[in-house]
Amino acid sequence: MRPRPSRRSGILPALCATLLMGLAASASAAERPNILVIMGDDIGITNISKYSLGMMGYQTPNIDRIANEGMIFTDYYGEQSCTAGRSAFITGQHPLRTGLTKVGVPGADVGIQPEDPTLAELLKPLGYTSGQFGKNHLGDRDEFLPTNHGFDEFFGNLYHLNAEEAPEDPAWPTDPNMTRLITPRGVIRSTADGKIEDLGPLNRKRMETVDEEFLAASLNFMDRAHASDKPFFVWFNSTRMHYYTHLKSESSGLSGQGFYNDGMVEHDNHVGTLLAKLDELGVADNTIVIYTTDNGV
Repeated sequence: MRPRPSRRSGILPALCATLLMGLAASASAAERPNILVIMGDDIGITNISKYSLGMMGYQTPNIDRIANEGMIFTDYYGEQSCTAGRSAFITGQHPLRTGLTKVGVPGADVGIQPEDPTLAELLKPLGYTSGQFGKNHLGDRDEFLPTNHGFDEFFGNLYHLNAEEAPEDPAWPTDPNMTRLITPRGVIRSTADGKIEDLGPLNRKRMETVDEEFLAASLNFMDRAHASDKPFFVWFNSTRMHYYTHLKSESSGLSGQGFYNDGMVEHDNHVGTLLAKLDELGVADNTIVIYTTDNGV
């Protein structure tokens, strides 16, 4: 028997339930809303200028736009780890029920189970096409990939950045039998038809621009969904601003205040690109947009 859930659950599972009830009630409507969920990594509440009122010294106008045109939450329960926050959102369950409280080591049997339906699975009967892009952190075996749990497409990485860059550490083991067991999988592309591509490691150099790869894939997915006249659910998971982050030289100085703030400005620009795509497609007024982060940092 699974443990009973904590009485203090997060807001995202509640949002999932509310969203699905509303969509089910209007499933016969011609215009089902698109859904765009943008989830940052380890971003604190004061890192967003709408909350801090510019106290951090830089602005995040694109993230702020979501609040200005919609609503802003001032009370929020956040999970204590990347895996817990992501699993709570996509399954609508407390992590103690699913066992997804921390990421497993490479090859571990820790991941989304068949008996735990995801938001993508529940949207599929309503005609939605779903794509997940960026950090996953919900298990690295093939059976745990998003495309085995309701998503039509996945392009992203499976671990946090310091785990992904660990093989470049001088102290990393050299015994091939050991490295085969402990080396994390890198960037993955998979589709619901069972095709899985391992696209190489997410090393430090690739980390500089990998969010741009995920961003481009998200934009392309939205283009194709719109062209096929299908409502879409896109879950964009950036690697910014994880504690271990590597920026391209072009992003240096964006904030004028140092490395971390430069990364936040770059991240905000990526959010702006996603919002601009909704405007370009003419679907901004028929798209639910949620910006959040994966844990309570």
